[in-house]
Amino acid sequence: MKFLISNDDGYFSPGIEQLAAILSRHGKVVVVAPERDRSAASNSLTLDRPLTVRRAANGFHFVNGTPTDCVHLAVTGLLDFVPDMVFSGINHGPNMGDDTLYSGTVAAATEGFLLGIPSVAVSLAGKSGQHFASAAPVIDLLVERFRSQPLQQPVLLNVNIPDIPADALGPVQITRLGRRHKAEPVIKTQNPRGETIYWVGPVGHAQDAGSGTDFAAIAANAVSITPLMIDLTATTQLTQIKDWLCR
Repeated sequence: MKFLISNDDGYFSPGIEQLAAILSRHGKVVVVAPERDRSAASNSLTLDRPLTVRRAANGFHFVNGTPTDCVHLAVTGLLDFVPDMVFSGINHGPNMGDDTLYSGTVAAATEGFLLGIPSVAVSLAGKSGQHFASAAPVIDLLVERFRSQPLQQPVLLNVNIPDIPADALGPVQITRLGRRHKAEPVIKTQNPRGETIYWVGPVGHAQDAGSGTDFAAIAANAVSITPLMIDLTATTQLTQIKDWLCR
């Protein structure tokens, strides 16, 4: 199999090195990742300047752009093959619930999905970053399943793995996205020139972390796999808005 790997933590991150090592056991691996941390870049494309691609000493390619740029550029011009799968990660920190809207990790996988390739975003759901290797059995399972039982259409999977030893992981759970409360207020301070500056505040606590959510799975030390979709149409409001505007 042939794999394209990207992330949002940058080409130098330990998570992407671990992911490349895992997938190299299954086939050909090409890494195209941002030159610096682009966390929370979401699905942005760089359209106001040209992009450059350079190659690091370890063979990874790095781009002066976003995670979406990396995958788009790789699939539409850089590679001389179409990947069988796109993997993004392994992110240092979770991407669950509403966070998926902002996540550059999920965005890189989303771009692969939009280009017609089965794509997987992988995140280590913890702050310590001690157990990236725990993702190996989960990734191995996904690759082997895609190899032996190909799906009829591309899928986009969001995978979160507790930051604990592999032998302590619970079973894989297929989950839905939970929901958070609104974010905490911005942090207001001053720079050395006395100008007011703002830091975006931390994410809110989980509002919907009930049974079946990604939050609940991680709290139980289980692996969460959530299939995502891109259609943003509020289908339940179509009739309501039509009656509201077109009567």
